[in-house]
Amino acid sequence: MSLFRRLLTSRKKKQETPPQQPQESKYLPEDKPPIDEEFTINFRKNGGKFLYCEDLNEVSDAFDNILLENDWYETKVFCLDKNLTQRFDGYNLEFKTSGNNCSFMLTTCESLVADKGSILLSSNQLKGRKLMELPTNIVIYATTSQIVGNISDGMQIIKQQSKNGIPVNITTIRHFGEMKTDDFMMYGNSNKNLYLLLMEDF
Repeated sequence: MSLFRRLLTSRKKKQETPPQQPQESKYLPEDKPPIDEEFTINFRKNGGKFLYCEDLNEVSDAFDNILLENDWYETKVFCLDKNLTQRFDGYNLEFKTSGNNCSFMLTTCESLVADKGSILLSSNQLKGRKLMELPTNIVIYATTSQIVGNISDGMQIIKQQSKNGIPVNITTIRHFGEMKTDDFMMYGNSNKNLYLLLMEDF
């Protein structure tokens, strides 16, 4: 059963099931949702825009809707991934390897981190650039198999997949909405207007 259907089913059951009495013992561990559901909840809390797609046709439709919503047709796009430029060719976009004057960035990621609702990136996507050097608008293409429980799990996958040494410039994007200017915990972070095209691949 796909992630999208599971989420809809779980919501229906919650609405139909009468409220249960709370457990008497406060020492029982809390039920933790599956990591795909946990990621979705936390990602949306962070202000990310989530578009679930069951196949590549739905990915194309969702991408088309993003361009339409933001009037990004016939604009420059910052993209360092040749596979993505081929996959999303045909939208009258000008793909650039420099972020200057680009409407948005199109990229993949290393992992989707469930417990923080964040996106894990490395030099594989960013090369030598810092988050603050990227366009404010970012569209990320990822698959459901990239969802991990936490950053440590994501780092393990990076280590396992790295044939030419572990990539540098590993970072996460976590702030997708307006940041509070008086929150000192946000110092040095860069918030982004982020769309996630998440395709089912299980």
